[in-house]
Amino acid sequence: MHLVISQNAHVRILVTGSNGQLGNEIQQLANDYKFYIFDYTDIEELDISNSQHVDAYFDATKPQVIINCAAYTAVDKAETDETVAYLVNAKATENLARSASRTGAMIVHVSTDYVFDGRAYIPYNESDLTNPQSAYGRSKLAGEEAVMQNATNGIIIRTSWLYSAFGNNFIKTMIRYGKERQELKVVFDQIGTPTYAKDLAKVILDIIPKAITNSGVNLYHYSNEGVASWYDFAKFIINFCSIDCDVKPILTKDYPLPAPRPFYSVLNKSKIKETFNIEIPYWTSSVIACIKRLQ
Repeated sequence: MHLVISQNAHVRILVTGSNGQLGNEIQQLANDYKFYIFDYTDIEELDISNSQHVDAYFDATKPQVIINCAAYTAVDKAETDETVAYLVNAKATENLARSASRTGAMIVHVSTDYVFDGRAYIPYNESDLTNPQSAYGRSKLAGEEAVMQNATNGIIIRTSWLYSAFGNNFIKTMIRYGKERQELKVVFDQIGTPTYAKDLAKVILDIIPKAITNSGVNLYHYSNEGVASWYDFAKFIINFCSIDCDVKPILTKDYPLPAPRPFYSVLNKSKIKETFNIEIPYWTSSVIACIKRLQ
Protein backbone atom coordinates (compact mmCIF):
# COMPACT_ATOMS: atom_id res chain seq x y z
CA MET A 1 0.00 0.00 0.00
CA HIS A 2 1.51 3.29 -1.06
CA LEU A 3 0.35 6.70 -2.19
CA VAL A 4 0.31 8.20 -5.64
CA ILE A 5 0.16 11.98 -5.90
CA SER A 6 -1.81 13.57 -8.70
CA GLN A 7 -0.81 17.06 -9.77
CA ASN A 8 -3.92 18.62 -8.23
CA ALA A 9 -3.99 16.72 -4.96
CA HIS A 10 -2.76 18.19 -1.72
CA VAL A 11 -0.41 16.12 0.40
CA ARG A 12 -0.66 16.28 4.17
CA ILE A 13 2.77 16.34 5.79
CA LEU A 14 3.51 15.89 9.48
CA VAL A 15 6.77 17.52 10.54
CA THR A 16 7.97 16.28 13.93
CA GLY A 17 10.67 18.14 15.87
CA SER A 18 9.53 21.30 14.09
CA ASN A 19 11.27 23.63 16.57
CA GLY A 20 14.73 22.34 15.62
CA GLN A 21 17.07 23.56 12.89
CA LEU A 22 15.65 21.43 10.07
CA GLY A 23 12.04 21.78 11.21
CA ASN A 24 12.34 25.55 11.29
CA GLU A 25 13.89 25.64 7.81
CA ILE A 26 10.99 23.52 6.47
CA GLN A 27 8.55 26.02 7.98
CA GLN A 28 10.38 28.87 6.25
CA LEU A 29 10.09 27.11 2.87
CA ALA A 30 6.45 26.00 3.28
CA ASN A 31 4.97 28.86 1.23
CA ASP A 32 6.92 27.68 -1.83
CA TYR A 33 5.06 24.34 -1.75
CA LYS A 34 1.39 25.16 -2.24
CA PHE A 35 0.39 21.52 -2.82
CA TYR A 36 1.52 20.50 0.69
CA ILE A 37 -0.54 20.91 3.85
CA PHE A 38 1.80 21.01 6.85
CA ASP A 39 1.19 19.99 10.45
CA TYR A 40 4.06 21.02 12.72
CA THR A 41 4.58 19.29 16.04
CA ASP A 42 7.20 19.26 18.74
CA ILE A 43 7.19 17.56 22.14
CA GLU A 44 4.47 19.96 23.41
CA GLU A 45 2.00 18.96 20.67
CA LEU A 46 2.92 15.31 20.19
CA ASP A 47 5.04 13.02 22.35
CA ILE A 48 6.36 10.67 19.68
CA SER A 49 7.94 8.42 22.33
CA ASN A 50 4.38 7.42 23.34
CA SER A 51 3.00 4.95 20.77
CA GLN A 52 -0.63 5.51 21.82
CA HIS A 53 -0.28 9.28 21.33
CA VAL A 54 1.27 8.68 17.91
CA ASP A 55 -1.50 6.28 16.83
CA ALA A 56 -4.21 8.66 18.03
CA TYR A 57 -2.59 11.59 16.21
CA PHE A 58 -2.33 9.64 12.94
CA ASP A 59 -5.95 8.54 13.17
CA ALA A 60 -7.11 12.10 13.82
CA THR A 61 -5.02 13.99 11.22
CA LYS A 62 -4.20 11.27 8.64
CA PRO A 63 -0.77 12.46 7.49
CA GLN A 64 0.39 11.05 4.13
CA VAL A 65 4.06 11.89 4.71
CA ILE A 66 5.99 12.17 7.97
CA ILE A 67 9.24 14.14 8.01
CA ASN A 68 10.91 13.14 11.26
CA CYS A 69 13.17 16.00 12.32
CA ALA A 70 12.89 15.10 16.01
CA ALA A 71 16.20 13.97 17.48
CA TYR A 72 18.28 13.87 20.63
CA THR A 73 21.42 15.63 19.37
CA ALA A 74 23.39 16.38 22.56
CA VAL A 75 26.27 14.17 21.44
CA ASP A 76 28.37 14.42 24.61
CA LYS A 77 25.45 14.31 27.02
CA ALA A 78 24.24 11.10 25.36
CA GLU A 79 27.29 9.28 26.76
CA THR A 80 25.71 9.46 30.24
CA ASP A 81 22.11 9.81 29.04
CA GLU A 82 21.94 6.90 26.60
CA THR A 83 18.47 5.75 27.72
CA VAL A 84 16.90 9.07 26.78
CA ALA A 85 18.89 9.23 23.53
CA TYR A 86 17.49 5.81 22.57
CA LEU A 87 13.97 6.80 23.57
CA VAL A 88 14.00 9.80 21.22
CA ASN A 89 16.24 8.55 18.41
CA ALA A 90 15.11 4.91 18.24
CA LYS A 91 11.86 4.14 20.12
CA ALA A 92 10.05 7.29 18.97
CA THR A 93 11.20 6.66 15.41
CA GLU A 94 9.85 3.11 15.62
CA ASN A 95 6.48 4.48 16.78
CA LEU A 96 6.32 6.83 13.78
CA ALA A 97 7.39 4.11 11.32
CA ARG A 98 4.78 1.68 12.66
CA SER A 99 1.96 4.21 12.49
CA ALA A 100 3.06 5.24 9.00
CA SER A 101 3.01 1.62 7.87
CA ARG A 102 -0.40 1.02 9.46
CA THR A 103 -1.95 4.03 7.72
CA GLY A 104 -0.12 3.74 4.37
CA ALA A 105 1.98 6.88 4.88
CA MET A 106 5.60 7.49 3.88
CA ILE A 107 8.23 8.38 6.48
CA VAL A 108 11.29 10.53 5.79
CA HIS A 109 13.78 10.03 8.61
CA VAL A 110 16.94 12.10 9.10
CA SER A 111 20.04 10.31 10.34
CA THR A 112 23.72 11.12 10.76
CA ASP A 113 27.33 10.50 9.74
CA TYR A 114 27.93 9.34 13.33
CA VAL A 115 26.68 5.87 12.36
CA PHE A 116 30.16 5.36 10.85
CA ASP A 117 33.40 4.90 12.78
CA GLY A 118 35.19 7.59 10.74
CA ARG A 119 38.15 5.40 9.80
CA ALA A 120 37.56 5.57 6.04
CA TYR A 121 39.61 7.64 3.61
CA ILE A 122 37.12 7.84 0.73
CA PRO A 123 33.54 9.18 1.00
CA TYR A 124 31.06 6.80 2.61
CA ASN A 125 28.47 5.08 0.43
CA GLU A 126 25.03 4.09 1.72
CA SER A 127 26.07 0.43 1.59
CA ASP A 128 29.23 0.84 3.70
CA LEU A 129 29.32 -0.93 7.04
CA THR A 130 28.14 1.08 10.02
CA ASN A 131 30.12 1.05 13.25
CA PRO A 132 29.06 3.90 15.57
CA GLN A 133 31.60 4.86 18.24
CA SER A 134 29.33 6.96 20.48
CA ALA A 135 26.05 6.54 22.36
CA TYR A 136 24.51 9.15 20.06
CA GLY A 137 25.67 7.25 16.96
CA ARG A 138 24.33 3.96 18.32
CA SER A 139 20.94 5.51 19.10
CA LYS A 140 20.70 7.01 15.59
CA LEU A 141 21.64 3.70 13.97
CA ALA A 142 18.90 2.03 16.05
CA GLY A 143 16.51 4.64 14.62
CA GLU A 144 17.54 3.73 11.08
CA GLU A 145 16.96 0.04 11.86
CA ALA A 146 13.52 0.87 13.30
CA VAL A 147 12.52 2.50 9.99
CA MET A 148 13.97 -0.38 7.95
CA GLN A 149 12.09 -2.97 10.00
CA ASN A 150 8.74 -1.21 10.44
CA ALA A 151 8.07 1.14 7.50
CA THR A 152 6.55 -0.06 4.23
CA ASN A 153 7.48 3.16 2.41
CA GLY A 154 10.32 5.27 3.72
CA ILE A 155 13.45 7.27 3.11
CA ILE A 156 16.40 7.60 5.46
CA ILE A 157 18.72 10.53 4.76
CA ARG A 158 22.06 10.64 6.54
CA THR A 159 23.55 14.10 6.82
CA SER A 160 26.50 15.77 8.56
CA TRP A 161 27.59 18.92 10.40
CA LEU A 162 24.16 20.56 10.23
CA TYR A 163 23.78 24.31 10.77
CA SER A 164 21.04 26.87 10.06
CA ALA A 165 19.75 30.32 10.89
CA PHE A 166 17.96 28.74 13.87
CA GLY A 167 18.99 27.27 17.20
CA ASN A 168 22.53 26.70 18.41
CA ASN A 169 25.13 25.63 15.89
CA PHE A 170 28.79 25.94 14.91
CA ILE A 171 28.44 29.12 12.84
CA LYS A 172 26.71 31.06 15.61
CA THR A 173 29.19 29.76 18.20
CA MET A 174 32.24 30.75 16.12
CA ILE A 175 30.86 34.24 15.46
CA ARG A 176 30.10 34.75 19.16
CA TYR A 177 33.43 33.39 20.41
CA GLY A 178 35.32 35.16 17.66
CA LYS A 179 33.98 38.52 18.83
CA GLU A 180 34.69 37.72 22.49
CA ARG A 181 38.17 36.23 22.19
CA GLN A 182 41.48 37.02 20.54
CA GLU A 183 42.19 33.39 19.73
CA LEU A 184 40.18 30.28 18.90
CA LYS A 185 41.59 26.75 18.83
CA VAL A 186 39.72 24.38 16.52
CA VAL A 187 40.44 20.77 15.58
CA PHE A 188 41.89 20.20 12.11
CA ASP A 189 42.04 16.38 12.10
CA GLN A 190 38.29 15.76 11.82
CA ILE A 191 37.17 15.89 8.20
CA GLY A 192 33.61 16.12 6.89
CA THR A 193 31.23 18.49 5.16
CA PRO A 194 29.17 21.32 6.70
CA THR A 195 25.51 21.07 5.66
CA TYR A 196 23.03 23.95 5.50
CA ALA A 197 19.70 22.77 6.94
CA LYS A 198 17.85 24.96 4.42
CA ASP A 199 19.45 23.05 1.53
CA LEU A 200 18.51 19.72 3.12
CA ALA A 201 14.95 20.93 3.83
CA LYS A 202 14.49 21.94 0.18
CA VAL A 203 15.77 18.59 -1.09
CA ILE A 204 13.39 16.69 1.20
CA LEU A 205 10.39 18.74 0.04
CA ASP A 206 11.44 18.45 -3.62
CA ILE A 207 11.86 14.65 -3.67
CA ILE A 208 8.63 13.70 -1.86
CA PRO A 209 6.41 13.53 -5.01
CA LYS A 210 8.81 11.07 -6.66
CA ALA A 211 9.67 9.10 -3.53
CA ILE A 212 6.09 8.65 -2.34
CA THR A 213 5.31 6.27 -5.22
CA ASN A 214 8.11 3.90 -4.16
CA SER A 215 7.77 0.93 -1.86
CA GLY A 216 10.27 -0.25 0.71
CA VAL A 217 12.81 1.88 2.54
CA ASN A 218 15.55 3.68 0.63
CA LEU A 219 18.73 5.05 2.17
CA TYR A 220 20.48 8.21 0.90
CA HIS A 221 23.37 10.46 1.87
CA TYR A 222 23.07 14.24 1.72
CA SER A 223 25.47 16.99 2.69
CA ASN A 224 26.72 20.03 0.86
CA GLU A 225 29.48 19.49 -1.68
CA GLY A 226 33.17 19.65 -0.84
CA VAL A 227 35.30 18.70 2.13
CA ALA A 228 36.55 20.62 5.18
CA SER A 229 37.98 20.23 8.64
CA TRP A 230 36.33 21.98 11.58
CA TYR A 231 39.36 24.31 11.48
CA ASP A 232 38.68 25.15 7.80
CA PHE A 233 35.01 25.72 8.63
CA ALA A 234 35.85 28.05 11.54
CA LYS A 235 38.52 29.92 9.58
CA PHE A 236 36.08 30.53 6.73
CA ILE A 237 33.39 31.90 9.08
CA ILE A 238 35.78 34.23 10.91
CA ASN A 239 37.34 35.52 7.66
CA PHE A 240 34.00 36.03 5.89
CA CYS A 241 32.63 37.98 8.89
CA SER A 242 35.85 40.06 9.06
CA ILE A 243 36.22 39.22 12.76
CA ASP A 244 39.59 40.06 14.29
CA CYS A 245 40.39 36.71 15.88
CA ASP A 246 43.24 34.27 15.33
CA VAL A 247 41.97 30.75 14.52
CA LYS A 248 44.57 28.11 15.36
CA PRO A 249 44.52 24.40 14.40
CA ILE A 250 44.74 21.78 17.15
CA LEU A 251 44.56 17.98 17.32
CA THR A 252 41.47 16.18 18.60
CA LYS A 253 43.54 14.69 21.43
CA ASP A 254 44.25 18.23 22.66
CA TYR A 255 40.51 18.96 22.94
CA PRO A 256 39.06 15.86 24.64
CA LEU A 257 35.27 15.47 24.75
CA PRO A 258 33.10 12.72 26.32
CA ALA A 259 31.87 11.33 22.97
CA PRO A 260 34.32 10.20 20.27
CA ARG A 261 33.91 11.93 16.89
CA PRO A 262 34.38 10.31 13.48
CA PHE A 263 37.75 11.50 12.12
CA TYR A 264 36.53 11.19 8.55
CA SER A 265 32.84 11.33 7.70
CA VAL A 266 32.57 12.68 4.16
CA LEU A 267 29.39 11.31 2.56
CA ASN A 268 29.11 10.18 -1.07
CA LYS A 269 26.01 11.87 -2.52
CA SER A 270 26.00 10.18 -5.96
CA LYS A 271 22.88 8.10 -5.23
CA ILE A 272 20.57 10.97 -4.19
CA LYS A 273 21.86 13.18 -7.02
CA GLU A 274 21.27 10.54 -9.69
CA THR A 275 17.96 9.23 -8.32
CA PHE A 276 16.30 12.63 -8.01
CA ASN A 277 18.35 14.65 -10.51
CA ILE A 278 19.43 17.29 -7.99
CA GLU A 279 22.39 19.64 -7.82
CA ILE A 280 23.96 20.29 -4.45
CA PRO A 281 25.55 23.64 -3.48
CA TYR A 282 29.21 23.85 -2.45
CA TRP A 283 29.61 24.20 1.31
CA THR A 284 31.17 27.70 1.29
CA SER A 285 28.32 29.12 -0.84
CA SER A 286 25.77 27.85 1.65
CA VAL A 287 27.73 29.12 4.67
CA ILE A 288 27.77 32.57 3.07
CA ALA A 289 24.01 32.39 2.43
CA CYS A 290 23.34 31.45 6.06
CA ILE A 291 25.62 34.16 7.50
CA LYS A 292 23.93 36.79 5.31
CA ARG A 293 20.58 35.71 6.75
CA LEU A 294 21.96 35.99 10.29
CA GLN A 295 23.28 39.48 9.59
